[in-house]
Amino acid sequence: METPPPNAVTRLLLEWRSGDQGALDRLMPLVYAELRRVARQCLRHERSGHTLQPTALVHEAYLKLVDLRRLKWQDRAHFFAVSAQLIRRILVDHARRHAAAKRGGGVPALTFEGLLEPALKRDLNVVALDDTLSRLAALDARQARLVELRFFGGLNVAETAEVLGVSSATVKREWQTAKAWLYRELRAGT
Repeated sequence: METPPPNAVTRLLLEWRSGDQGALDRLMPLVYAELRRVARQCLRHERSGHTLQPTALVHEAYLKLVDLRRLKWQDRAHFFAVSAQLIRRILVDHARRHAAAKRGGGVPALTFEGLLEPALKRDLNVVALDDTLSRLAALDARQARLVELRFFGGLNVAETAEVLGVSSATVKREWQTAKAWLYRELRAGT
């Protein structure tokens, strides 16, 4: 499926923001394939036997999006940034429930390779990543947001730059810095 033109998504977001309840119904078919791609990508990083499926993750995110009626939607990039946050929260909440069900045991350790290399993103402990991202946000909110957009949102450098309102060079530089910081913090926690 082709990516819809950004202006079509933005137009529908603005209509939804203005009170057109049907705009969300018209929006979802345009963004569904992209959200499923992001969900599949995020779930590839999860432990083996994860019970959430991409479709369920997208549907849960959709239900949370519906509750965001009062949000001042700006454009397509803003939509996918918010979606990335929702997907992160859903995965973290799911991981916390799973860990609680096992009384804290059985949550796999996060490896540097698992965090940074797309082909090796398996058995990710999203709870550890979430905790570490919260610490990073206290030090540098933009870098934490950048990691969230790239990792959970599946945004590329240019899309991340657009959402953050910075240059692609800044995104590349801060991505490297954030990865190094995360590596150090996650290694210290294991």
